Amino acid sequence: MGCHIAATSHKVSPPVSPTRPAATHAADDPLIPLYAPVTELRGVGPALAKLIERVAGGSRVLDLLFHMPDSYMDRRSRPTIRTARPGEVATLAVEVVRQDAPDTARQPWRVVCTDGTGFMELVYFGRPPPRPLLPGAKLVISGKLEGFADRLTMPKPDHVVPAQHASLLPGIEPVWPLTAGLFPGQLRSAMRHALERVPDLDEWHDPALMRREGWPSFRDALRAVQQPEAPPGDLPRRRLAYDELLAHQVAMAWMRQRERQRPGRALMGDGRLRVQTLERFGFTPTPSQHQALAEIDADLAAPRRMLRLLQGDVGSGKTLVALLAMLRAAEAGAQAALMAPTEVLAKQHHRTLSRLSPIPVELLTGSVKGVARRNALLGIANGRIKLIVGTHALFQDAVAYHDLALAVIDEQHRFGVDQRLLLGSKGARTDVLVMTATPIPRTLLLTQWGEMEVSRLLEKPAGRKPIRTTVHSLATLGDVVDGIGRALDRGERVYWVCPMVSESELIDLAAAEARFATLYARFVGRVGLAHGQMDPALRDASLEDFASGRIQLLVATTVIEVGVDVPEASIMVIEHAERFGLAQLHQLRGRVGRGEAQSFCLLLHEDGLTDTMRRRLTLLKDTEDGFLIADEDFRIRGGGDLLGKRQSGLPGFRLTDPAQHEGLLQMANRDAAVLLDRDPRLESGRGMAVVRLLRMFDRGAALRTLGSG
Repeated sequence: MGCHIAATSHKVSPPVSPTRPAATHAADDPLIPLYAPVTELRGVGPALAKLIERVAGGSRVLDLLFHMPDSYMDRRSRPTIRTARPGEVATLAVEVVRQDAPDTARQPWRVVCTDGTGFMELVYFGRPPPRPLLPGAKLVISGKLEGFADRLTMPKPDHVVPAQHASLLPGIEPVWPLTAGLFPGQLRSAMRHALERVPDLDEWHDPALMRREGWPSFRDALRAVQQPEAPPGDLPRRRLAYDELLAHQVAMAWMRQRERQRPGRALMGDGRLRVQTLERFGFTPTPSQHQALAEIDADLAAPRRMLRLLQGDVGSGKTLVALLAMLRAAEAGAQAALMAPTEVLAKQHHRTLSRLSPIPVELLTGSVKGVARRNALLGIANGRIKLIVGTHALFQDAVAYHDLALAVIDEQHRFGVDQRLLLGSKGARTDVLVMTATPIPRTLLLTQWGEMEVSRLLEKPAGRKPIRTTVHSLATLGDVVDGIGRALDRGERVYWVCPMVSESELIDLAAAEARFATLYARFVGRVGLAHGQMDPALRDASLEDFASGRIQLLVATTVIEVGVDVPEASIMVIEHAERFGLAQLHQLRGRVGRGEAQSFCLLLHEDGLTDTMRRRLTLLKDTEDGFLIADEDFRIRGGGDLLGKRQSGLPGFRLTDPAQHEGLLQMANRDAAVLLDRDPRLESGRGMAVVRLLRMFDRGAALRTLGSG
């Protein structure tokens, strides 16, 4: 079986001379009311608009409409006071009997009410009841009931309306995320006025799909979610999620079309340099490496630019595949560059490539200065240097390539897209190969890397032993430290990872600096420290000392998660492992098991783990399959910016929930492929409706790139 994962389930036929669809005339554009600022809504002034923008992520009416409720409050229960029960949310028609003022400031105001079947009290702490609660007033109230002594109470009702306006009280009330100063009533009123602006748009979904799924129209779905008259169920929210996913997948498919049409160059090599490299390597490449290289070679030989993601678990041999691809460019007389996110990783790649490559490999980073830098820039400019490794310094204006044919980008998520494009633009028709060691769930492949073809490395190279992973309570910390001491006496090297850099009063976690001090006192002269707040030169020096064996125990934060390669390190201790994500734990574990010695990973945790925490740590103990771990991590936590800072949710999406809507993504992926295969210019009735969908979900840039491509 090959390891290639197609970005779509159906191939998209390249369009003939694609053009950007004609823009809708402004006067005829039905989306204009949705692009208006929320200040145009009745009752929304500048101060309220700022609060809405804070929670909705934008200042347009459309942003407010896409601010989804977290849950719903059902206020349809209409018991009498006699039949009402504490603990339920109820709506009652009552008459105020009297107000009882508190005797002291610490006591509440109490408003005694009746409906003829019994008595209850409304309770207000810290301030008098609102004006309508005067004796004799007939009201409809709604809120959560409680019991106090033998009385039924409703502390601070959610709604109090005069009986003649009872129809204003919602039966099903959305519960939206709020911010300080923003109240549910304000958001509910603004949402009601926003919904009045939603036009009846032409349907962009396939009619057969609409019938099969039983979905309402876009306008009806929004109203069912944001202003429901009955519990909305799953259908309206699924329809809106599919709207968002289809817009994204059509935009991605269109970008793929554009990439396929960009002129490239056919790179043909004679294989002589590759043969020498494999002799130096000394092992037979794995089947996945052979497959990935065949896919890359096919791209390099094609008359179009390559844009491929090489996804391999820790220790799967991505660097060898990248070097063999770079050597093909060198065999063709051109140049290839590998860009790493940090200087430490760039130097590591330079050492590895220099050891395996039969031709010289140049290093270009910010620390390369003076004569060495001038010579490097000259050799790159005149073509004498064929292979270059470096950091972002590779795409600075001062770096002029003689003929850059292939750009390899390691750990793409640590670079911006603009940086990737800058390196790709350094040569005429440069091919781009992106590498990542973070296993990516298929859902995120389709959403975040959908414009790339994907190759996966599934096996580890020969000679790698499984890492023995064990789970321990922090109550056994003393025993763990004793065991580490025995390992150090045997000459082994150990990572000790902590999740924080300094003590926190909010979260009682062991800090790297505190743990370093404790371990250094026990193992004097054999312990180093590396964390993100250190001076980079000092941190790099600690990493170099550990790699060279001058120190044996490295206390660190997650700065060692990617790119640190010390084959002699055989033990990984992760403190407070329950605080890390599964994918991150797997990445950290991958720092050991890279040499010939048996390696171990010890996961230390606090007592009192939740079921989810225990399930995550057990999964990590039972498997080293990074792709299985990544998929489970996605299901447990959501994707977040899996490779970035945000730790939950589906990156770039507002209406889509990764756990509930993962199956919809596969549908949208196929739907987009079929749509563009049949209507590559989006000129049909449905196609023009989809263009409007793209604009509504801010994917219109895809149309502009196609038009300029």
